[in-house]
Amino acid sequence: MEQHEAELSAVAQRVFGDRIELAERYHHSLSTAGVERGLIGPREVPRLWERHILNCAVIGELIQDGETVVDVGSGAGLPGIPLALARPDLQVTLVEPLLRRTVYLAEFVESNGIENILVVRGRAEQPSVLQEAGGADVVTSRAVAPLAKLAKWSLPLVHEGGRMLALKGSSAREEIDRDRDELARLGAGNLEVLECGGDLLPTPTIVVKAERIPRPARRRKKR
Repeated sequence: MEQHEAELSAVAQRVFGDRIELAERYHHSLSTAGVERGLIGPREVPRLWERHILNCAVIGELIQDGETVVDVGSGAGLPGIPLALARPDLQVTLVEPLLRRTVYLAEFVESNGIENILVVRGRAEQPSVLQEAGGADVVTSRAVAPLAKLAKWSLPLVHEGGRMLALKGSSAREEIDRDRDELARLGAGNLEVLECGGDLLPTPTIVVKAERIPRPARRRKKR
């Protein structure tokens, strides 16, 4: 157990660099206030680093320097907060509809002076959220909804050519096969199942990537 914890500590140092202290504060916050407010189950506390914080942070491998990211259904801030802490070059917007969750997120961000995170309360499909957070390069999510429903909420938040990165489990390919037609109708193309953190974590993070494909312009009927 001690060896495993030492290995995780080394990985965390590698992933978060000089922001490791912020990552440790987030871990502490999730294990205390996060549990007390019902955002994290008590059984998850022993595996917060491996299964939650690091698992989310490594998706930065798929995001280019300086891109804008929207995290839909952010909940306790996963994957948005670990990603923002590991990648200070990114501007990350956390979108969450529930008040108690957005209060927690805003308190953590403000109390720790994290400048590259913005918290927005609302549902991804609401016009006010689209106005405030839309036009991003990347939209992320974790354990929010089935793939087709997720694409319906996520793709309008990115510009044409932008990407949806959905953290999924071992059934990712099955979800793509099941929802392929609906995904195409929604404008999701170039679908891929990718793995992140394979050289860092015992179990890599599985991500479904989809691009927002430009839709052909409708031809006007001649009168």
